Amino acid sequence: MTRQAKVTRILRSQGLNQAKYDRLARIAGLCGRVRSDAWQRCSGLSTVRQFHYDIRDAWMAEGYGWHGLPARIGKATLADALGDIRACREAAKVPVKKAIWHRTRGDGAERHRLYSLLKQNRWDEDPFLHRQMRKQWKGGQSRVTNQIVADADSYTAQVWHGRAWLYLQGLERGQRIAIPLRGTHLPTGTLRIILQDNGQVEVHYAVAEEDVCSTRPCGETTVGVDKGYTEAYTDSDGQRHGAGLGDLLTAESDDRKVKGQRRNRMRDLEQKHRDAGNVQKADNIRRHNLGNKKWDRRQGQHNARVRDHLCQAAHSIVDRAGTIASEDLTAPMKSAKVMHRDTQRRLNGWVKGIMVDTLTSISRRRGSALVLVNPAYTSQIDSRTGLLQGKRCGDRFYGLDGVVLDADTNAARNILARMYDTEISLYTPFREVKRLLRDRSGTPVGTAPPGLEPAGAATAARTAESELPQTHSF
Repeated sequence: MTRQAKVTRILRSQGLNQAKYDRLARIAGLCGRVRSDAWQRCSGLSTVRQFHYDIRDAWMAEGYGWHGLPARIGKATLADALGDIRACREAAKVPVKKAIWHRTRGDGAERHRLYSLLKQNRWDEDPFLHRQMRKQWKGGQSRVTNQIVADADSYTAQVWHGRAWLYLQGLERGQRIAIPLRGTHLPTGTLRIILQDNGQVEVHYAVAEEDVCSTRPCGETTVGVDKGYTEAYTDSDGQRHGAGLGDLLTAESDDRKVKGQRRNRMRDLEQKHRDAGNVQKADNIRRHNLGNKKWDRRQGQHNARVRDHLCQAAHSIVDRAGTIASEDLTAPMKSAKVMHRDTQRRLNGWVKGIMVDTLTSISRRRGSALVLVNPAYTSQIDSRTGLLQGKRCGDRFYGLDGVVLDADTNAARNILARMYDTEISLYTPFREVKRLLRDRSGTPVGTAPPGLEPAGAATAARTAESELPQTHSF
């Protein structure tokens, strides 16, 4: 039985008065104290192998009062906090796994033993694992005071007079807080109620993906896609998807640069008044000119526009493809090229994480198979021969025979071919990929003869710095 995919639906309140908001804010503050207690008491080694039900029962046995919260909301908040702690702990295991892999090269049995101990949260039984986990996992604390987690038994919902209403359990016995919602959708299951700065709230809950998302069938072809900045994707057939992405990202980056420069001037002015003793003036500048509400709201609006643009691009690909080969860009990349700082700033705004998320979710719910491949040197291979020959310059690829190809289409075709390459897996190190490609080519990297460049200059030795994973020390 396959696990049904879930997505988050967000309902927003409308017309919530200040008295109800204050009652919700008080509950959220008490929930924050429960979260703080959970992080303080349960982020160490003593509770790492305990189920959250056992932790909850132990707290109740000792007489924990949930800081005055209703027991149901307190238990749901504790379970949510323990889930956050578990997620952070699992994230800390990622660099530890890399350290295990480097330490146990050539010793498969020892690697399996360490991986098993790490998966079972028994790293304290091995000195190396214990040392690595102490280095990566140092606990934490919670300052969240604007969220309420409510299970299905702590609220009711109904449609009344053409709109949905949520009745949440309050601090007073028998007194529920009626929250008016937009629309007629009724929330179900466990809710996360997030208080907004504008005096309203958002209600987040999980629903089945197939119930709320587009499930029209996918195409039948097999394509490779290359992710880009100017347009979101270029497939192996030469078609562009999501054109205009670069203009959208560049405009936002340039606008934020101008706004950031103005904020820096106001920050210098604020510091000048503070140094001169005009504390009231400095505080007014900080309060009215250096806040983050508009800044964060604009960032959220920009992310929504970008996500909508990328969703349309992903649907365009899935409309024609039943199998999609895509490069895995989770590893940080570095470039050997010296770029202007404005160019570097704009490229830093590339939203490859949102691209991965949208393409993965849309292909999954529409039945298209997404296959991730190793991205090493896919932009430097001649797609006609599969050899590491020629040179990429901007949006053009110059082959050894003088033929000029579109660089993005060439890379997409190489990505499609990489899906069938049995010698290069997704996890093959880039140095090993380089060695295999050089053996296949039979020539050194960067052997394009003179005359391929538009100016007639000899082709310089090609480096692979633009596609090398960023090195980290663990």
